[in-house]
Amino acid sequence: MFGNRRREPQGGGSARAAVRLDSVRKTYGKGENAVEALRGVDISFGYGSFTAVMGPSGSGKSTLLQCAAGLDVPTTGAVILDGVDLTGKNEVALTELRRERVGFIFQSFNLLPALTVEQNITLPLKLAGRRIDHGRVADVIRRVGLDQRRGHLPSELSGGQQQRVAIARALVAEPPVVFADEPTGALDTRTALEVLDLLRESVMVTGQTIIMVTHDPVAASHADNVVFLIDGQVISDIHNPTPEAVADRMTHLTALVEQPRRSFDLSSSANQRGPRGEY
Repeated sequence: MFGNRRREPQGGGSARAAVRLDSVRKTYGKGENAVEALRGVDISFGYGSFTAVMGPSGSGKSTLLQCAAGLDVPTTGAVILDGVDLTGKNEVALTELRRERVGFIFQSFNLLPALTVEQNITLPLKLAGRRIDHGRVADVIRRVGLDQRRGHLPSELSGGQQQRVAIARALVAEPPVVFADEPTGALDTRTALEVLDLLRESVMVTGQTIIMVTHDPVAASHADNVVFLIDGQVISDIHNPTPEAVADRMTHLTALVEQPRRSFDLSSSANQRGPRGEY
């Protein structure tokens, strides 16, 4: 079982927002070739919350995730991650911050083929120069169902097992925030459900904050909140979503574009899930 440890901001920031984007704009290119991927996004994600980010292709989902995680730098605006303002920080400082406070889960797993399950899981700890708590590592490996696979290489695992390794790697250092980019996109339905349940448990038990980009209304229904982007703007949200409500909102997104812009504060609705939708 994951350790039961509630999250607190480490940088003197708001006690409610694990991640906050203030008037964030991101423009790629210049002049006539400029593309505005984010257009003044104002949103806060609470500690111990699970948020799904949805929108059509090119809506800015991945750019939002990358800016929020310190992987990309906004053109204007500010990102506050676990109480730390990322504005003006150089790449060395951002790398150190990500190692200490952020976990990543991607669709492509990003495992090193020459390392075993356990070695892949502990690699971020070694890179950060942190002491490895072998009891904690064993706990996480057991929780994600890989206790009998800890000495196996990625090539000896199924796709679902590889994603479990990626989840364990993201969780073992107990980062306050985990960013997931289409984590179930390459998985079958049953395995996807198991992965989503693992993410849900990390939120409920350890208080970690998860921000997940997905195209799947059923996957999104496992979150506390779903936010919807179109043309680089967050234009709508749903609390305690169902697959049907998410799919319906996606169908009618364009009708919401002309509504007045507003900020989205999701920091007060963490861990208030009712019964989730079934896979």
